[in-house]
Amino acid sequence: LPEDVEVVSGSDGARGSDLVIVLGGDGTILRGAEVARPSGTPVLGVNLGHIGFLAEAERDDLSYTVERVVAKDYHVEKRMTIDVVVRLDGQAVAREWALNDASIEKASRERMVDLVTEVDGRPLSRWGCDGVVMATPTGYAFSAGGPVVWPEVEAMLLVPISAHALFARPLVVAPTSELAVTVQPATAGAVLWCDGRRRVDLPPNARVEVRRGRRPVRLARLHRSPFTDRLVAKFALPVEGWRGSRLAEPEAGPGSA
Repeated sequence: LPEDVEVVSGSDGARGSDLVIVLGGDGTILRGAEVARPSGTPVLGVNLGHIGFLAEAERDDLSYTVERVVAKDYHVEKRMTIDVVVRLDGQAVAREWALNDASIEKASRERMVDLVTEVDGRPLSRWGCDGVVMATPTGYAFSAGGPVVWPEVEAMLLVPISAHALFARPLVVAPTSELAVTVQPATAGAVLWCDGRRRVDLPPNARVEVRRGRRPVRLARLHRSPFTDRLVAKFALPVEGWRGSRLAEPEAGPGSA
């Protein structure tokens, strides 16, 4: 690879390169984003895992990917992030960020968490639940019952997990909105996970505030195929009976989905 490319696999990665190539699954790609975000370096993922939803290329396409990278034949997308602040008694005790999501989860398997949620400074609902996910369109909120949101849409998602409530629907709010979740005193223990990588323990009365991130993550893309095609390819969705007219033909070449 040329000198301006940094490869991140499972060890430390440098900052300041023109491109970060990540070899691994989505967890490793999220780690690559963590390395690259401060400098604004684009990240290109090569899937060595299972689904590899964030990856742009597959293992078998590695030679083709290297050729495209060497030729600088790729484009860059900016992906929205979220900034996360944990407060206790009004004081900030932790600051984090996420590309995918920030999830508040129960610390004990046998106990629920008791949470009060709010949007734009107004109370929304109190849920006894397994947790709450606050996500970007890039995130996997659909795995918790939330909607699939096209990455071009700028929004934040609030998705309760197994809430014992009559109103516990996933919500899509404006990117300018502010979300907050307060852990109620009855909760024995809760945990905040940012991108499933960075953990913050939440005592009773902790308040988690989520806003649009000040700094996006830049993802390098080799293909301009529609996001619909990515969903079909990654999840092997059944489309054999489709007879419609294509609005945009997928690019030719390996891994074009």
